[in-house]
Amino acid sequence: MRTSKINRMIGGGAAAAVLASAMALGAGGAQAAGINGVTNCSAPGGKQEVGAVLGAVVGGLVGNKVGGRHPTGETVLGAAAGAAAGSAIGCQMQKSTARQYGQGATYTRGGYRLSSYVAPASYSRIGDTFVATRSVNLRAAPTTGSERVGSLRSGERFQALAHVRGSDWILVGQGGVGVGYVHEAYVQPEGYRYARY
Repeated sequence: MRTSKINRMIGGGAAAAVLASAMALGAGGAQAAGINGVTNCSAPGGKQEVGAVLGAVVGGLVGNKVGGRHPTGETVLGAAAGAAAGSAIGCQMQKSTARQYGQGATYTRGGYRLSSYVAPASYSRIGDTFVATRSVNLRAAPTTGSERVGSLRSGERFQALAHVRGSDWILVGQGGVGVGYVHEAYVQPEGYRYARY
């Protein structure tokens, strides 16, 4: 009886590994066809594929372990769920790495190059060096409720590419590419000094 259970686990693990390999090999074809799949992340890197494969193997083993009458079906289902979860986690890690190192896809809107995760807005050009007056988050869009995409440390200098029209937000640049927004209350032009009365 114990041998049968071990054989089922080994068979389930093999099935999960085969499924994971097929998913990884099919990733290039899915991306080439423009199909959104478990390995089609918008940020460069290979962490999503690794996450999908590892998730499929772990999910397949778990599915096989909890599988009752149909261990193969549960193994495949577990592998699919694990691949999806691993893929999502890997993609988030890729995006985080791309943001940290200023990598990733860009697009042009209103005469400005923006990172793929930065929402466009209507701009008035600044083009000066600013300094953060305190540690502050960078946002994907010019609102406090948008996704955090980075941060500035107190005293850190940065490119202020533009002011968002009709708001109190500034487009922060890195190498001429907009990488996020910061509220103007937490930054000032370099060399600016408060007047003393």
